[in-house]
Amino acid sequence: MRPTRILLRVTAAALLLAATACGSSGGSASSGGLEPPDLKAPTQLGRAEGQVNLIAWAGYVEDGSDDPKADWVSGFEKQTGCRVRAKVAADSDEMVKLMKTGDYDAVSASGDASLRLIASGDAAPVNTDLVPNYRGVYPDLRMQPWNSVKGRAYGIPHGRGANLLMYDTGKVKPAPTSWSAVFDGAAPYKGRVTAYDSPIYIADAALYLKASRPELKIKDPYALDQKQFDAAVALLKKQNADIGEYWGDYLKEVSAFKSGDSVIGTTWQVIANLAASEGAKVRAFVPKEGSTGWSDTWMVSARAKHPTCAYKWLDWIVSPKVNAQVAEYFGEAPANAGACAHTADRNFCAVYHAADAAYWKRIAFWNTPIEQCLDGRSGVKCVPYAAWVRAWTEIKG
Repeated sequence: MRPTRILLRVTAAALLLAATACGSSGGSASSGGLEPPDLKAPTQLGRAEGQVNLIAWAGYVEDGSDDPKADWVSGFEKQTGCRVRAKVAADSDEMVKLMKTGDYDAVSASGDASLRLIASGDAAPVNTDLVPNYRGVYPDLRMQPWNSVKGRAYGIPHGRGANLLMYDTGKVKPAPTSWSAVFDGAAPYKGRVTAYDSPIYIADAALYLKASRPELKIKDPYALDQKQFDAAVALLKKQNADIGEYWGDYLKEVSAFKSGDSVIGTTWQVIANLAASEGAKVRAFVPKEGSTGWSDTWMVSARAKHPTCAYKWLDWIVSPKVNAQVAEYFGEAPANAGACAHTADRNFCAVYHAADAAYWKRIAFWNTPIEQCLDGRSGVKCVPYAAWVRAWTEIKG
């Protein structure tokens, strides 16, 4: 496996994303009060157009040029006649911006981008009947708050992962069981605590507060009213004094844990595996409060110039064998249940909890906060994503 995902590092440019003020996330399969434009999914596919333009995370669209062993594009082109042109995006905000140009047919959107695209009308509903391999997708990935609205699918699940707590087993004792080790109890590790560098990390603080401060009545870490949001921001400003580094590069995090500059903080399973393989004495796990995480979705542009090739790509990338290749190369749990029979490492799906439904119930998957409280509350406004971006700048000081 090779960790190639470029981490979400949102800058002030995110403030330009006005779509976040009118829609994007979900606290239920209906996506709360989100009212996307009335777009239609195709009822049938036409002749393949000969090309498809994709926006993707690094490691999702590989043609062998970066690694001869990683090539699932060539087979697609040969089978379909659709030439793949891919643009690697650095973060979710760039994906949203690029989709707005109308120059791309499909995008591998994370949950903090997918519903922005739905709300703004840049992503169209998807007819899953035209994607035969959708039938093999794990049921708990279908029709979720980040990929559907009011019973309409807007994409095909690709893969998923959790944001874990990792610690140095030789330097952090007793072994932590809670996120309190990086929040209220972080002082013993001052200067050696690490955290994910993104406004969406505010949700991690909210998830901890949901358990540690029940009087705040937090139901959904992506649906925070002003009081709840202020509490999360205050906790993160307090944590800032103990942070040694906010990480946005997996190699730097691996290096920091190997050197001892970092001894505890957030990570991904693939990073923990790599750090351990390079000699770091680390353990990564989901704490008792649960964790946040991501689930990526392939979405089709509402202005796709090559819709048939886009649909063929969606079906190809979620087919069992290809989905297995991508998952192993990227370092995430595959979306297709049949993929586990095709992984090179027979233990891969067990390590990444691919079929462990109970494990995923503990993960609060990324969504983009909007003013309509996505936990079902009415008569109160929640803090939209643009405010999260501003707050993140203040938190980091």
